[in-house]
Amino acid sequence: MAFHGIKTNIAIKIAILLAVAMLLVDIIMVITAQRDYVQSAISKGYLLAYDIEKHLIKKLDSGILILQPDYSDKLDVILNMAGFSCAIIQDRYSNMLYPASPDCPMSDEIRIIVEESIESSRKMTRFTGTAWGVFWMQNRYLVVSAPLLIEGHAEAGVGIVMELEDIYKVLRRTQKVLFVYSVINLFVLTITGLYLILNIAVKPVQRMVKRAEEFREEDDFFFLDGKHDNEFDRLSKALNRLLKRVSEDKEKLLATISSLEKANIDLKQAQKDVVMAEKLASVGRLSSGIAHEVGNPIGIIIGYLELLKQKDMPDDEKNEYIKRAENEINRVNGIIRQLLDFSRPSEGKPEIINVHEVIEDVAEIVRFQPFTSGIDLKISLEAREDKVLTDPNQLRQIFINLIINAADAISSSQNKLRGKLLIKSEVVSESDNEAINDLPVLKISFIDNGSGIPEKNIGNIFDPFYTTKEPGKGTGLGLFVSFALLDGMGGKIKAQSVDGEGTTMSVYLPLSNENVQG
Repeated sequence: MAFHGIKTNIAIKIAILLAVAMLLVDIIMVITAQRDYVQSAISKGYLLAYDIEKHLIKKLDSGILILQPDYSDKLDVILNMAGFSCAIIQDRYSNMLYPASPDCPMSDEIRIIVEESIESSRKMTRFTGTAWGVFWMQNRYLVVSAPLLIEGHAEAGVGIVMELEDIYKVLRRTQKVLFVYSVINLFVLTITGLYLILNIAVKPVQRMVKRAEEFREEDDFFFLDGKHDNEFDRLSKALNRLLKRVSEDKEKLLATISSLEKANIDLKQAQKDVVMAEKLASVGRLSSGIAHEVGNPIGIIIGYLELLKQKDMPDDEKNEYIKRAENEINRVNGIIRQLLDFSRPSEGKPEIINVHEVIEDVAEIVRFQPFTSGIDLKISLEAREDKVLTDPNQLRQIFINLIINAADAISSSQNKLRGKLLIKSEVVSESDNEAINDLPVLKISFIDNGSGIPEKNIGNIFDPFYTTKEPGKGTGLGLFVSFALLDGMGGKIKAQSVDGEGTTMSVYLPLSNENVQG
């Protein structure tokens, strides 16, 4: 933890910055010193060339150039004292006036440079060879060439060679001193910089952290104000004002949270009321068919009772009539029980159910309803697995809503005399685009040949209170409630339609873990 502290990080950053700065300064100093050394060597070479020029003699009888006899011996000493390795002097006709010593490097290259200098009458410098400098590989030799003028004409030339390795050695010795100085400087400046930054920035932050750790709600001032009007003091004052406003608004915040919790409870209750209201609306539609469905069995029962009043009826025939009347009574009881079960409020407890059984139960309820008269209702349950974890009453409500919508669409279309409604099921694999969370689902499709839905309206059909039915024939909540219930089950619903040709409403329900594992 200490390694990651703010003091450690600041010390490391300061040390790195100072080290980089000193390294750059060191490099610049070495390069500058090297440039001055080389420039000094070049100047000495030109001065020596000027001195040599003064000791040239031109014989009057032959016009041949020679050095003064005693100067040749002095030139060896001068070259050695000046730090030059060797020199070559020749006239414009390549006659050697002062030959290079046997150990002189690159004598042939030097002669070529001297000839170029004589021809151009210009001073020249060349760098050749490679040697290790201070930081990287650099030139090894410096060649200084200058024309020697007699009566204003370049009659001869001199080439002087200096080995730069001596300069590099001096710079490397200097570099060692600079390195020691830089290390001491780095340590002193890092400690000094760290001390200053700690006092200016870190200690105020640490005081604020300590105050934050010691915070108590009853404190009037959370952060202590300093004696100086700097950024940290202004920050402390601003935080004190902020916390004071937060404290003042605390009761309002708690009241708002309580109000939101109550609103959330009311919203859930309102949602349950909407679901129940839509269910009762569907019950109203279903109950209109009860009179016809119950009337026939009651009429048959009354007929059998009239027959049973006959005194001379054989016992076996009487028992047959009683049995038939009992069957009709059970039929009426079943119809009423189905309607009561559907209208009863749902407890909302999910359980593993067989969806096919719910579909068949719903089909039995609506098959003899007035709104399905004239509609060819077919069921094709082809899914291999149909077990889902859900509330059966909610699922029954969804299916009845979809059947009622399909029946209304058929009754308002040109196909109302030959309407068709197909309810089919299939399993969608986890690799299919219609799968939910990459898991297999049960898909139940309600396919009708009704009036269809215009393309411009299909995006609105799941909105609350949206309906295309005539006033009084729909609440506009059926598909909205179905969408909400399926969303709570972890499922979904999709609509596909062609205007004037029909609609397919597809319900997707996640299969239970029993089916997935099986």
